Amino acid sequence: MPGTRSAQPRVTCKPLTPERWKDLERLFGPRGACAGCWCMWFRLAARDFAARKGAGNRRALKRLVDAGEPTGLLLYAGAEPVGWCALAPRAVYHRLENSRVLAPVDDRPAWSVPCFFIARGWRRRGLTSFLLEQAKREAARRGAELLEGYPTETRGAMADAFLYIGAASAFRNAGFREAARRSPIRPIMRCELRAGRSRPRGAGAGAAPARRSASARGNAKRARPARRSARA
Repeated sequence: MPGTRSAQPRVTCKPLTPERWKDLERLFGPRGACAGCWCMWFRLAARDFAARKGAGNRRALKRLVDAGEPTGLLLYAGAEPVGWCALAPRAVYHRLENSRVLAPVDDRPAWSVPCFFIARGWRRRGLTSFLLEQAKREAARRGAELLEGYPTETRGAMADAFLYIGAASAFRNAGFREAARRSPIRPIMRCELRAGRSRPRGAGAGAAPARRSASARGNAKRARPARRSARA
């Protein structure tokens, strides 16, 4: 069982491919993660998103996957899909370009990780930070030199539905730094990558335990000189 300590499955990340499409469907379920989104919210203008909501968004994402376009990473616990993060060049996320708060900081080309989805029973285990580490690795492997995210600052308890963009604390834990803030709670966070050579902190070859012990967390804090949700 996910919540037990006795038999925690190995946690790994893999890019979404046509062969793994069924795993994404299994993870997202009939609601397409949340309200028929199918991880198309940031890719489409509001009118287009509303027109395709549900099955239309599913078909649109499937076409991208079948065409070999980068779309995101699947998180597995053993063979079970338990999480997702979107990952692609910033330019494909048209809603960012038209946002006053999230408009480009400068003209540097960047990749973006704009949203996450973690299955119930696996949330609040630090898996967003692990996904971010793997996103850094994958983006660098594809030649990216800069990765951006657009999280929210959490103030007290916050419903999972509002954490689909990730918590700023998770980005800091993954080595991202604030690049701009045009809203009190919506920073633009960046991480510099070394193309083809980014490796997750303490995560070997793309795998991590589902939960770290308190002693392991303490050791990680001492070892680092600086500090480092659920709609798709």
